[in-house]
Amino acid sequence: MEEPLLKIGELAAFYNLSVKAIRIYEKKGIILPAKTDPITGYRYYSADQVKQVNVVVELKSLGFSLAEIKKIMNGKMNKDQLMSALDEKKLTWLDAIARAEYKMDSIDTIISRINKSKEARKLDELTDEQRAWLLVKMVCVEETAVQSTLSEAIWL
Repeated sequence: MEEPLLKIGELAAFYNLSVKAIRIYEKKGIILPAKTDPITGYRYYSADQVKQVNVVVELKSLGFSLAEIKKIMNGKMNKDQLMSALDEKKLTWLDAIARAEYKMDSIDTIISRINKSKEARKLDELTDEQRAWLLVKMVCVEETAVQSTLSEAIWL
C-alpha cells in the first residue's frame, strides 16, 4: 500500500504557511518533496516531511535562521554545536525580555508622571507648543544632558 501524500498547498495550510514558504524550504535544501509530478510539477510530501516542517516551524519561532535550520536538519551540527546554538538563542530571548521589561517600566514611569501632573489633566486645552513641551517632560524617560539641552533649546 502506497503512503498517502499531501500536496504542497495542503502541507502549507496545515501549518498556516504560504506555499511560497514551502518552496523556499525546498530551494534552500531543507525539505525536498517526496515526489514531484513530472507533467504538472505538483509537489507531494510524506508524513515524515510533515514532521520535518513542524521542526522548521518550531526552530524558526525560536529565532533560528533557515541556514541554521538546514545545518541542524541535515546533520551538519553536532550535539555540542546544537547546544551552543540553543544557548545563544536563549540569551537572545533573555535580552528581548529585558528590553520588553525596560519598556514596560518606562510606560509605568510615564503613567505615573501623567497621573501626578496637573497640566496633563488639561492636555487638550494646551497650545501645540505647551502640549509638545509637556509631552517631552512626561514621555522622555531616558533624559540625558544632551537631550535635555536640545529640547530646551528647541522649545525656547
